[in-house]
Amino acid sequence: MGEWKLINANQAAAHAARLARAAVIPAYPITPQTTVVETIEEFIHEGIMDAEYIRVESEHSAMAAAIGASASGVRTFTATSSQGLLYMGEVVFWAAGSRLPIGMVIVDRAVGPPWNIHTDHQDAMSQRDSGWIQMFVSSAQEALDSVITMYKVAENPEVLLPFMVCIDAFILSHTYMPVNVPDQAEVDSFLPTYRPPHWMLDPDLPVDMGNLVMPMEDYMEMRWSIHTSMEKAKELLNQISREFAERFGRDHGGLVKAVDLEDADVAIVSLGTLSSEAEYALKRIDTAKTGLLKVRMFRPFPREEIIKLLKDKDVVVVLDRSISFGHSGPLAMEVRSALYGIDEAPKVVNFIVGLGGRDVTYKDIVSMVNFAIKVPEDEVFPCYWYGLKDRIRSLRLKGVI
Repeated sequence: MGEWKLINANQAAAHAARLARAAVIPAYPITPQTTVVETIEEFIHEGIMDAEYIRVESEHSAMAAAIGASASGVRTFTATSSQGLLYMGEVVFWAAGSRLPIGMVIVDRAVGPPWNIHTDHQDAMSQRDSGWIQMFVSSAQEALDSVITMYKVAENPEVLLPFMVCIDAFILSHTYMPVNVPDQAEVDSFLPTYRPPHWMLDPDLPVDMGNLVMPMEDYMEMRWSIHTSMEKAKELLNQISREFAERFGRDHGGLVKAVDLEDADVAIVSLGTLSSEAEYALKRIDTAKTGLLKVRMFRPFPREEIIKLLKDKDVVVVLDRSISFGHSGPLAMEVRSALYGIDEAPKVVNFIVGLGGRDVTYKDIVSMVNFAIKVPEDEVFPCYWYGLKDRIRSLRLKGVI
């Protein structure tokens, strides 16, 4: 089934947009996302993709154009990174509030200053409360499959929310690996044509969109509806992921993917490519039975799965490639919140790692697990920065290993 290609995750995401029959592509370049929209432009030029390609003057305009296109009733796709996503920020919220199932790939890159073009999840985390569904992937194949799957989730009449598929910069965006690209007919049978269940922009039937709402009118109810649709998206993703696995023979998991967790005493929890490195580290940890919980969907957060799979563990080691300054890693905050109040809840130990693209190897993960096992039970919210340079380490700051 399909055709095998040696491509990177950016190209895989472009193939996904083509196979999903995205009809409008607002495009603006930013390293390391640029090859996503460049590859789509090549598809259109070669006549293998039928889409309107809009060259805009900024990332803000890219999302504004995506909103207009989606509001007219067509499937829409775009991509960005880092500062580009931040520049989009105003209209990112607008897209979610307007209930438009726009698809967007975020090639996760550190934000400045200082200037840095390497992988870091701070950009995506800055938008975690925007109302967008957020999916993190760990391979080029998962990137392609997730874009297709997420359109089916996002366009469901009970969801109607935009989504981000988050790809680690360079580790995935510029690394070539074998990817199975499905046949168009196979994808068409899985993902039907987008047919909005509500009004669409039409010059002959003008409507207001996003108009003023006073406090005692429907603003709070509209926010409630986004929240309830997020909860519905969790249920649908598990269901649609199973359907995808049955049709295409690839199972990436649903909201989460568990590896060797059933009999483990220690669990590693991570997002993106850190999960691949952690899986490789599992068989090299000899101090405790250790498993992995790969969190695929960060928003909405899979709290039920977290509780079910982690409640009986002794230690939970959470790897964050981002930081909520003044607190801890965003993923660790969510995991602690989910486990709060459980009798004999596991000890949650957080490590801030790999910021700005700093390398994190399986050996590092083995070291972090071995360290976490020894953290005292009475230490409150342990959060450690792993891999700081020696000149900082020498200061012996609390929480640095």
